[in-house]
Amino acid sequence: MVKNLAISIGRRRTAIARVFLRDGSGQITVNDKPVQEYFVDPECLYIVKQPLMVLDAEGKFDILINVNGGGIHGQAGACRHGLARALQVYDASNTAPLRASGFLTRDPRMVERKKYGQRKARRKFQFSKR
Repeated sequence: MVKNLAISIGRRRTAIARVFLRDGSGQITVNDKPVQEYFVDPECLYIVKQPLMVLDAEGKFDILINVNGGGIHGQAGACRHGLARALQVYDASNTAPLRASGFLTRDPRMVERKKYGQRKARRKFQFSKR
């Protein structure tokens, strides 16, 4: 049985990530795949690893992430948020650098819903005077 050092949840848009922080050699697993295989876009890979880079903790922990919902960038943002929260739970002294980098703030922007009587959320049908 592997002992979790910290467990947390990260969110962005409609993506939700559950993050489990464990002692280890720096392996990151996302939905039972290596992180390089799951996030093939280098930008998404960078986003996920940002909290570790800020704390210089890239080889200290094994990280297991279960993420669902949203698109690939939303999932990467949710993983970053959850990982930052897990590192904060693990050691409270990590709060200041993570907060300064903006990793502990949940991005509240969501897609606005479509309203009835309109073509899209804000786009109206074309008005004809005559």
